Amino acid sequence: MDQKSLRNSPGHVRDAILQVLTLTSQPLSVKEIESRVQKIGGPTPASSIRSYLRLNTPDMFVRDGRGVYGLRMRSSGSIQREFAHDQQWNAPFHYGKSTMVHADCFDWIESQEPNSFHAVVTDPPYGLHEYTPEQQKKLRNGKGGVWRIPPSFDGNQRSPLPRFTTLTPEQLEQLGSFFLIWGKTLLPKLVPGAHVVVASHPLVSYIVSTALAGAGLERRGEIVRLTMTMRGGDRPKAAQEEFGTISVMPRSMWEPWIVCRKPLEGRVQDNLRKWKTGGFRRPMPDKPFGDVMASGPTRKSEKALAPHPSLKPQGFMRQIVHASLPLGEGVLLDPFAGSGSTVAAAEAIGYTSIGIEKDPEFFSLASGAIPNLANLKTNGSSKACLSSYPEVS
Repeated sequence: MDQKSLRNSPGHVRDAILQVLTLTSQPLSVKEIESRVQKIGGPTPASSIRSYLRLNTPDMFVRDGRGVYGLRMRSSGSIQREFAHDQQWNAPFHYGKSTMVHADCFDWIESQEPNSFHAVVTDPPYGLHEYTPEQQKKLRNGKGGVWRIPPSFDGNQRSPLPRFTTLTPEQLEQLGSFFLIWGKTLLPKLVPGAHVVVASHPLVSYIVSTALAGAGLERRGEIVRLTMTMRGGDRPKAAQEEFGTISVMPRSMWEPWIVCRKPLEGRVQDNLRKWKTGGFRRPMPDKPFGDVMASGPTRKSEKALAPHPSLKPQGFMRQIVHASLPLGEGVLLDPFAGSGSTVAAAEAIGYTSIGIEKDPEFFSLASGAIPNLANLKTNGSSKACLSSYPEVS
């Protein structure tokens, strides 16, 4: 939902407060709630926000003695963990030029200084519902939930993947709100000209792109990752013999990565001189950075190092990461770090990077996986593109 429609809806105060409190892992003060509501809903009277909080506590909100609020209950589509007063975060993990932080990215980004980051490369938790604690528990147990794809169907062996076709209209709206708030929170923390590269899916990329543009980022195209994802192409379930010549959807053989940029200060050359950002670093002096990249599925050897359901191969990630800092200077941020593949790619190249991950199991996984992934020798298509890298064999 964009700002204009949010302001014009009868329940815009309610909706904005609920969105803000859904996208945090910790209780917020009234002033923090007011500030975040302003980001998504435009000018909103503080008295209206305070009145709604007061009138709906304790039915909808939890208020503790410090005068802060959180949601009493989460919707089934919420991406954040349940509200808890005793949330504990692990100490940061450091390796080389890389840092992993165990935190909620919305809260952590909000606390950073303006103009702190020179690029963002990230693969967000797109399914929303798939990444709730309930569904993550089912995934890890290998039983039940929306992650449970049949072991074989239509002759193909399946791996757990988020089911974008099962998202409800409400969850799709939450997806848009999620990225709108995230983009508005992130924007002032980026230096001018910083690129934001976000992994997506053909079914929802338009929502994400629209939300990020609404947050103030410039859309700069998409990077196409050519890979057989094994999503789509099936005959109708439970009727494959009757409709043997039918595919319900095209088999997905590519993955879009949305490319956005914070507006420049002056010309590209001016921005590069002042902020070290504004363009993409070439893989080689005589070869421009391109928007189509061949990339096979993540190898079993990499998955063994970092068993995350959405792990991307290092050969591909290093190409994206290398390009993201045009002069090789600055700080790269991954707000949804997962198993740390972006951070590991930055470490392999020699960039300074920070990864944020709120899930304690994924944070622990990343802390152990980053050194191994960073030292991994890649091959295939990445070798041609990154032949100047000594770490690529």
